[in-house]
Amino acid sequence: MIIAVDGPTASGKGTIAKALAAHFGLPVLDTGLLYRAVGYQTQLNHGDPDNAADALAACDFPASLLDDPALRFESTGSLASRASVHPQVRAALLQRQVDFANQPGGAVLDGRDIGTVIAPHADAKLFVTASPEERARRRHAEMLARGVDVSFDAVLADVHARDARDTGRADAPLLRAADAMLLDNSDMDRDAAIAAAIAFVEERRKARG
Repeated sequence: MIIAVDGPTASGKGTIAKALAAHFGLPVLDTGLLYRAVGYQTQLNHGDPDNAADALAACDFPASLLDDPALRFESTGSLASRASVHPQVRAALLQRQVDFANQPGGAVLDGRDIGTVIAPHADAKLFVTASPEERARRRHAEMLARGVDVSFDAVLADVHARDARDTGRADAPLLRAADAMLLDNSDMDRDAAIAAAIAFVEERRKARG
């Protein structure tokens, strides 16, 4: 069984994907981590993530980089969003995502284009979202808890900027697949959102026999 979980930044899709993987006993891939690695490697190379050649060169990052805590930094997320705009970068990372999705037994993948590009044949597709303000509120609270001194307005501006880049890029933009369940968790807590996602996938599994 292949489960595709898409959605914008700070929507909670990663949390939901991990919960689905645990519930159904499937491996999970945070595809955004691959793009974060590219963005961060571009910086390590003293390159510019807005430059296609610099970003493409960074696709040859060492596997060990995926375990670097720096990939979870807010600044790295912005680098990833900028680097992922380039079609050459998306093409370079495409095959490893497709291979992960199509492994025996299935998998859960979360990202921006799983249900539309990476695994359009997925057995269950979810599009997880929340209002920009709610996503910024959650991200702001997380950052404050980590001791990062940042204003809510700055976080909200970054959310809007990432949304614009992700939905506006020409290659594999962020959009909801026609057959994806829309899970707007603006007014849901974590457990309710996870329960809704699990119920949907169970439904899809029964429908497919």
